[in-house]
Amino acid sequence: MPQAHVQPVDTGTATPASAKAVAGSEDTLLATVLHSLDEDQAQDVVTIDLHGKSSIADHMVIASGRSSRQVAAIAQKLAERLKHGGHGHSRIEGLPAADWVLVDAGGVVIHVFRPEVRSFYNLERMWAFEDGATGSA
Repeated sequence: MPQAHVQPVDTGTATPASAKAVAGSEDTLLATVLHSLDEDQAQDVVTIDLHGKSSIADHMVIASGRSSRQVAAIAQKLAERLKHGGHGHSRIEGLPAADWVLVDAGGVVIHVFRPEVRSFYNLERMWAFEDGATGSA
């Protein structure tokens, strides 16, 4: 008679050691995002800390590209670098028009805009809470 193998059940509570590992991976994810944006010459990069303010992500990064072509290239290269860096597959929205491309990397959500579209939507003003927004580049 075959024996059953019991797997431990994840209760959703993190031990201090695993919590540090998760925090470290979030920092690595954000660092990878910011490095990729810098490599691709994204402009006016702003990081907004969403810890305790939203459940959609821990950080939001907003950046601009000079043209639709650059916006699309920044988003595609970012998703590629995240995948090769071991951060999994990122979802990309808005790529065909490339006026505003959203890259969902899990703990970090990245918005890449053409400058005039960015000024129209003004996400920084909507999401920045007192001291939560910081310029990164």
